[in-house]
Amino acid sequence: MDQFEAAYQSYKAQHTSAKQSDIQTGQEDIIAVRRNEEDNIIAVKTNTGRELDYPAALSEAKAGKLSHVDVFHKYGRDILRSEPDGIKENNLSELPDF
Repeated sequence: MDQFEAAYQSYKAQHTSAKQSDIQTGQEDIIAVRRNEEDNIIAVKTNTGRELDYPAALSEAKAGKLSHVDVFHKYGRDILRSEPDGIKENNLSELPDF
């Protein structure tokens, strides 16, 4: 195995252990989103089945209750986004609708 593959495998192992850590700390994952007619995310659903409107999701993300998301300030307001981890499938824009 070359050094690049070894580095990638190490990265993947860290991601897996981070998921286990989320379970232990009580953080929830966002597994689905609801969009409006303009394709903006207006609500999220967590792995525990909770459905949160966008302001509630922002609040919980800021409090560290949601895993693998960041809140940043842009366009004069707070915005929820996926952590940039290089995995397209877990981006909020790629999640299924509920």
